[in-house]
Amino acid sequence: MTCFAPGRAARPPHRRFPLSGSGARRRLWPLAAVALATVAAACVAPAGAAETDAVSLPGVEVRLVSAGGDGRVREAGIEMRLAPQWKTYWRYPGDSGVPPVISFSGSENVAEVRVEWPAPRRFADGGNGFSVGYKSSVVFPLKVTLKDPARPARLDLIMDFAVCEALCMPANARLALELDGAADPAVAQRLAAARAKVPEEAALGAEGAPAILSARLDPASTPPQLVVEARVATPMADLFVEGPDARWALPLPQKTALPGGLARFSLPLEGVPADADLAHARLTFTLSDTPRSVTATAVPQPR
Repeated sequence: MTCFAPGRAARPPHRRFPLSGSGARRRLWPLAAVALATVAAACVAPAGAAETDAVSLPGVEVRLVSAGGDGRVREAGIEMRLAPQWKTYWRYPGDSGVPPVISFSGSENVAEVRVEWPAPRRFADGGNGFSVGYKSSVVFPLKVTLKDPARPARLDLIMDFAVCEALCMPANARLALELDGAADPAVAQRLAAARAKVPEEAALGAEGAPAILSARLDPASTPPQLVVEARVATPMADLFVEGPDARWALPLPQKTALPGGLARFSLPLEGVPADADLAHARLTFTLSDTPRSVTATAVPQPR
């Protein structure tokens, strides 16, 4: 198995997310001091391996894993093991940080890769805000659809991301793995555990807990307010709201506990593109709870 460090590429001291609209907010790296260079590492596994060796970067080890198989759809995953006190970001990083950018463009005999995102947590970012992501470890399950299941397939990953402790470090990992190896029970178990943490799709108003009950918009407020009510399984439940595309940068909701296992999440609709149609915008709601999380996509109704 071959792993190597291709070197370091210069990066600016912080990264901004261009936003538009009267309520747009600038998102910067969360802490005052940020590393000026991207650290990078790569690893290529030999044919038949169920996982690559880990590429070791400051604060994190990253590997690519596969559950093997011979069907058109294969199960794989990106595994990140973080050092104590280090964190990395979800696809929507919150008040600060950067989301991972994942590419499989160099793969062979791969038609599509679907990345699944385990439910994240909210963390104080050290700058009076909160970031959204993971600590300790996380596995992103992958559903890989092959072009031709009768031919060999190779998954080639390029991942740009960030890890943070006292400093934030931009990082790059390159990993490659054949998808035709024998099934590995240990890898399959890790992937199954990760899939269990991915929020389940559920309609608004579903039975049981956790459940997202309603999403209502108050357009008369300045700025307009979004209010989401949910039934939660634990007091630690949290809600994250995403817009229809990457131009949206909604703030994190404020939570109010209600009697009977209910919770209300409220947020001003700031960080919205100037041309957004709030009355028809489909938002994605992720209710992160334990041991199960749910997600729903819906157009908020007027209050």
